[in-house]
Amino acid sequence: HRAQAGRLGQLFFRARETIGSLRFCTMATATIGKEHHMGMEARLPRTEPGQTRSPMLKLWKGFVQGSVGAAVGGSCAHPLDLIKVRMQLQTEGAKLNMMQMGARIASTEGALGLLKGVDASAARQLVYSGTRFGMYDVLKRAAGEETAPLSMLMKVVCAAGSGAIGAFAGNPGDLAMVRMQADGKLPLEQRRNYKNIFDAVGKIAKTEGVLSMWRTGVVPNMNRAAIITVGQLAAYDQCKQTLLQVGAKDGIQTHFSASFMAAFIASVMSNPVDVAKTRLMNQRAEAGGPMYTGTVNAITTMVRTEGPLSLYKGFAATFARQCPYVVITWVTVEQLKKVMKDW
Repeated sequence: HRAQAGRLGQLFFRARETIGSLRFCTMATATIGKEHHMGMEARLPRTEPGQTRSPMLKLWKGFVQGSVGAAVGGSCAHPLDLIKVRMQLQTEGAKLNMMQMGARIASTEGALGLLKGVDASAARQLVYSGTRFGMYDVLKRAAGEETAPLSMLMKVVCAAGSGAIGAFAGNPGDLAMVRMQADGKLPLEQRRNYKNIFDAVGKIAKTEGVLSMWRTGVVPNMNRAAIITVGQLAAYDQCKQTLLQVGAKDGIQTHFSASFMAAFIASVMSNPVDVAKTRLMNQRAEAGGPMYTGTVNAITTMVRTEGPLSLYKGFAATFARQCPYVVITWVTVEQLKKVMKDW
């Protein structure tokens, strides 16, 4: 019995050693597999749950949101923009106010006359405003917005830069829109009679050269865009931040209030440059009258020949146009931000 018990003990000991060896091999294999898996995983971008892979991947949203929001806002406010352009072009005879100008356009060109150039306006907004909204986010992020709130001065710099870039990109559409809006005011023999934005851009490129779409009015357009973007974007940012700090909720009412204030600021800041831009883009060498050589020359010539208040021609129409445009644009953009939050 003692001998049998000894043999059984030896068998048990050997079995235990075998099981231990198997466990060791299994653990080693699992560890090697895990290390190999982690090595492969380390080569890929790793993100924590609920976090995006890279903040830079979200920047495209600003371009899309700005394009769509501004196209909607610009199309809704286009009749007022048309009235504003016609008022800014008044140089002789009785000066019509906003209501009178709107009535004259409707009576002489029909109700659809108020929508002349709306396709150019929408196309311009897609390029111009999409670029400036997107670049505003890019420049703010580059300035360190992710680490600390930006100062008002830095917001102004970012907005001015993004506005100038957007204006340069959208100048062909802006040139076509201004000419299409002003066409109805010209005598029949001087009208350009563009059918749509593609016809306008094509004819301008053919008769004046492709580069003329950037030579004609691009500098005043960039100046105006830099100023107006400070009012529309930086001022909106600051007004919204102030309203939230005093207890307002981040909702449509706050968006509406902030955008209304931004529209007024943008109108006051941009109207003189806007008038100069309109005059420069619409002038014709063969038509006679003053030929402006640039923004400063246009402004000084107007002040000298028409008085200082000429710089605010069409201000009522400018604000009346800016208000629905800015409000609709920002409310649309803010709603798109909510919809696209998890994209």
